[in-house]
Amino acid sequence: MSASLFIDGVWTEGSGKRRGKILNPATGQQTGEVPFVEEADLDRALAAAQKGFLVWKAMSPVERSKIMRKAAGHMRERHEAMARAITAEQGKPIAEARIEAALAPEHTEWNAEEGRRAYGRLIPARASDVTQISLREPIGPVAAFSPWNFPVNQVVRKIVSALAAGCSIIVKAPEETPSCAVELVKCFEEAGVPEGVVNLVFGVPAEISEKLIASPIIQKVSFTGSVPVGRHLGALAAQHLKPTTLELGGHAPFIVTEDVDPEAVAGAAAASKFRNAGQVCISPTRFLVHDKVFDRFVDAFTEKAEAIKVGDGMEDGVKMGPLAQARRVEGVDALIQDAAANGAEIRTGGRRIGNQGFFYAPTILANVPLSARIMNEEPFGPVAIVNRVSSLDEALDEARRLPFALASYAFTNSLNAADRIADEMEAGMVTINHFGLGVPETPFGGFKDSGHGSEGGTEGLEAYLRTKFVTRRR
Repeated sequence: MSASLFIDGVWTEGSGKRRGKILNPATGQQTGEVPFVEEADLDRALAAAQKGFLVWKAMSPVERSKIMRKAAGHMRERHEAMARAITAEQGKPIAEARIEAALAPEHTEWNAEEGRRAYGRLIPARASDVTQISLREPIGPVAAFSPWNFPVNQVVRKIVSALAAGCSIIVKAPEETPSCAVELVKCFEEAGVPEGVVNLVFGVPAEISEKLIASPIIQKVSFTGSVPVGRHLGALAAQHLKPTTLELGGHAPFIVTEDVDPEAVAGAAAASKFRNAGQVCISPTRFLVHDKVFDRFVDAFTEKAEAIKVGDGMEDGVKMGPLAQARRVEGVDALIQDAAANGAEIRTGGRRIGNQGFFYAPTILANVPLSARIMNEEPFGPVAIVNRVSSLDEALDEARRLPFALASYAFTNSLNAADRIADEMEAGMVTINHFGLGVPETPFGGFKDSGHGSEGGTEGLEAYLRTKFVTRRR
């Protein structure tokens, strides 16, 4: 298995000899290589993006929409190939990979239609012979950086928002999971997207980001990833006065009030928590459970976690695959052992599984003190913290304690509690009594250290447009 770069409408191995290893997380074995870009390749990509932007911008929104919808059709044809590439390189169970791959054409079609509605407005003037118009136009070529945990979903969001607005894009996709990004970009190529409009590169992240963000060709930066890297890229963009969309880490609270069925909520919580082995920025991590239902909830949650079949994502019946890299296993285990040393109770898990691949047992920690690192650092793995609270006030205080503010969850049968949670929760996304995040028509983004701006919804398109005011006297 190997991957290639896509620059100015041509698939290429690049101008250098550097390569990255592609590993199967289920075995830890190398399965292929990915070429790394050199500076000359990035220069070609930048020139291509500038050329492609002028062509794409000049096309009508209706014509751009037709091409994007055609690309969505190709995605459906390539659905199984993309899903298998996701599982082979990222590790998630094939059923989850198929869901991710199925969302790609949905994001593409929704943005294809929304791009036809990037309306301006006519502003009434103070003089009868003056016309005032607010125009919405594409911001320009975009540099986008996407993560490995959703290697199709995160790439497609950035591409289709940019294309719908009339922008060209250079995507730095993850080196760990390149093949599904290649399959995705082929869909746009075969749909007839002009040369230079979509460019795909892999390589050393710092080299690519510093080159692209500093270039006067790039007019917008989009990044999904960790808080430290987001801060760094945001600072680079600020030096050049370039707007950013940053979707960073989270440490999502999950409030459970005293009036719910704790066993039913625990079942739903386990399905959400251990999806993609917990390697999800919106994964619920801090379960804040009322005293009256705490014991029943944690017992049921533990039972559900212990019933999860862990293994190679390609195998039948597997509900949780490996972590994506060896460093994730080490990082998660260090947080769990630190929590135990600080007095937390390991109700289940807390150990690596097997001696090959990057498997870690679904883990539940109970009664974790604030002194534990895991209470303050995003775990990004298959571990849940379950702590007691005596009131909604206490739960909200803990939910708001950290600087992360991406997603939040709550289950309650009280309308008053639901209203308070919606009003008082500090998070970019609040979902109550169900898991309703991440569909194409809704905004996806956070506050505070979890970044700014949104992907998805009309807000996602707005991020790739700029306003031009035109006033004219007849």
